Amino acid sequence: MCGRYAASRRPEDLALEFEAVPAEGQAPLPADYNVAPTKDVHVVRWKKERDPEGAPTGAGHRELRVVRWGLVPSWAKDVSVGNRMLNARVESLTERPAFRKAAASRRCLVPADGWYEWAARLDGPTKQPYFITPEDGSVLAFAGLWEVWGRDEDRLYTCTVVTAPAVGALAEVHERMPLVLPRDRWADWLDPARQDVGELVEPTPPEVVEALELRPVSTAVNNVANNGRELTTRAESVAQPADQPALF
Repeated sequence: MCGRYAASRRPEDLALEFEAVPAEGQAPLPADYNVAPTKDVHVVRWKKERDPEGAPTGAGHRELRVVRWGLVPSWAKDVSVGNRMLNARVESLTERPAFRKAAASRRCLVPADGWYEWAARLDGPTKQPYFITPEDGSVLAFAGLWEVWGRDEDRLYTCTVVTAPAVGALAEVHERMPLVLPRDRWADWLDPARQDVGELVEPTPPEVVEALELRPVSTAVNNVANNGRELTTRAESVAQPADQPALF
């Protein structure tokens, strides 16, 4: 599961990192160390280019776009359905109507510094939050899907984060994780011509998982109203997680 993450990089840095062109007319998002569902987030998608008459030219480029986290299918009656679509399980991408078409041709990357998970504790009923982030401070790219709801000026762009069974040490904290894609898989994931999703959803490589730090952090992150870099700072003392992963 991915229900909270951190994203602090500037749009211009993301554009450079992902070789993307920022979408026109969008205000830059500030650093956010407590990204929660329904917030605006950055994604990188493949944008098809069109001629002055609006016809596709066959060309395209990577676009850095601001969208809302919580996918709203084009056929939804209202946007509230997105509140329940923050994650898409990799096992059912091609089966669920809400994700099937987007998985075939509207895939995106969701840049992140890292994500939060909560593990059960041995010393009581509370849960210990962890920030899972690359040890070298590099950017993460979650596999995602994007959609458009509405028409013309009322169009709403939304996204969801694809999740997979947790692997390696991550399984000690939670049974699921975002599908983290290494750089050499970005192009294939974004390519709308690659419609066989089964070929694109291999688990996150072991070497990527091994390079992640499971950093215990303060319970201040539990409150979505809290923000700031201090949320990702290692907590001085924490309890060991219980043997069973937390389910929530």
